[in-house]
Amino acid sequence: MAPPPPPAGGSRRRWQHRLSPTLARDRCYTRSFRSAGLRPAAVTLPDGAVVHIWLPPPDPALHPVLLLHGFGARATWQWAPFLRPLIAAGLAPFVPDLVFFGDSTSPAADRSPVYQAASVAAAMAALPGAPQRYAVVGVSYGGFVAYHLAHAFPATVERLVLVAAGVCLEEADLAAGLFAVEDIAEAASLLLPQRPEDLKRLVALTFCRPPRFMPSCFIRDYIRTMCTENVKEKSELLYALINGRKLSDLPKINQQTLIIWGDQDRVFPLELGLRLKRHLGDTSELVIVKNAGHAINREKPAELCRLIKNHIIDSSVKYRDGHKVVSLVTTTS
Repeated sequence: MAPPPPPAGGSRRRWQHRLSPTLARDRCYTRSFRSAGLRPAAVTLPDGAVVHIWLPPPDPALHPVLLLHGFGARATWQWAPFLRPLIAAGLAPFVPDLVFFGDSTSPAADRSPVYQAASVAAAMAALPGAPQRYAVVGVSYGGFVAYHLAHAFPATVERLVLVAAGVCLEEADLAAGLFAVEDIAEAASLLLPQRPEDLKRLVALTFCRPPRFMPSCFIRDYIRTMCTENVKEKSELLYALINGRKLSDLPKINQQTLIIWGDQDRVFPLELGLRLKRHLGDTSELVIVKNAGHAINREKPAELCRLIKNHIIDSSVKYRDGHKVVSLVTTTS
């Protein structure tokens, strides 16, 4: 017996949403946040920006850590696998959507990572019982925001973890052929895919071992559901991030910083991790994870979680005789 035809009009749209695998996965990630004890909040800032943030269960024994996502879907998609292990290790994760991602927005014209950092800091400060100091973990674009957060608020940010965050890139690197794209416009079309071929290319570049089978219907559903909101604003974020960028303009930070990089990263090549290690010097440690691409948080979540926990909870794991070391982590999973 054939299934009944879908309803018409608005009912048809609701029917399509119920069949969306992307929305189904989104609901699963939201449930995982709630089941870990986190609850959503919306903080309105003086400039009219609204920062959506997931708050950990209140527990003074837990050490606060701010988790900043990269470009892509909302924060729940990137941090869901980390919540329970981090809480079990004694950490209290605060997980915001950066401005123009998820449910966070702003009327301001500023698109710089400095503005993103200021917005996150203001939202954290406005929370009831706000932590006075916290560690920060930033993945990719979130690492740019984390870096500026550490620079602008040194009394608040006590430790930093930067994951595949190319903060040392220069605009000249694009023309020099360091990246898979030649200019900012191509980077925007790649990171904000609007066509199935763009998303397939992004996945191929992001993962060390990309999925072998990506049904076109799922790709179109993901683009329609997750890639069509705030495209203009997100494109402007990329231009503000890259346009005119020079390493000589990047300030130094003093917090102990763990730099984590996949050895097969083709979005931000390892050279940028080595460059950042040289820029920060003795206040930093670079850990290179083998068999990992740019999406290291998806490909090696257990390894990444272990490194984050060690750096924040037990820093002695990474120091020998008072000297920082460049580590090579070999994983086969």
